[in-house]
Amino acid sequence: MSQSASSTVSLPMLLHFPTEATVLRDEYFFEFCQANRDFRIERTANYDLLIMSPTGSETDERNFDIIGQLWAWTQRDGTGVGFGSSGGFTLPNGAVRSPDAAWVRKDRWEALTTEQRKRFAPLCPDFVIELRSETDSLPMLQDKMKEYIANGTQLGWLIDRWQQVVYRYRPDQPPETISSPQLLDGDPVLAGFTLDLSRIW
Repeated sequence: MSQSASSTVSLPMLLHFPTEATVLRDEYFFEFCQANRDFRIERTANYDLLIMSPTGSETDERNFDIIGQLWAWTQRDGTGVGFGSSGGFTLPNGAVRSPDAAWVRKDRWEALTTEQRKRFAPLCPDFVIELRSETDSLPMLQDKMKEYIANGTQLGWLIDRWQQVVYRYRPDQPPETISSPQLLDGDPVLAGFTLDLSRIW
């Protein structure tokens, strides 16, 4: 039986800055995030800042399981590079986003300079996962998934464990709703990768 999501949704703090503000420039924004590691900070395409508190321990434990499964497949497959929830990416539209898990083809990753890799890599991941916590706004996460797809992501999974639903996103297709799946197949973007959700629900 699915669990009910909390009626209390915790929206991120939204900060508006003048467009010429120094903190919005890529090099300074990275340093700003490093100086405020207790928060998850993202930048929208409109250059607003979203300040989010860390997730609860239960959600993070589930996310750790997801990242572990993706890591194990990535090591076996060898065609790409995996990332956890603390890494940021500068999307083509200017937003800086931090998916809960991500994967990038090795050729795209290796095309970046060393300096680009050290900061918020200027690319959109080929594959992303967002795991909804109890207090996350579902519409905000759905908009975020649409943004990933619009900027080049080839496959995205939004996992809502409170309703036991997965929303699958792919280019040029409407989002697909999958109820209570036990396994998710990553083909063809992640050939041979299967995510076991039995411990996530």
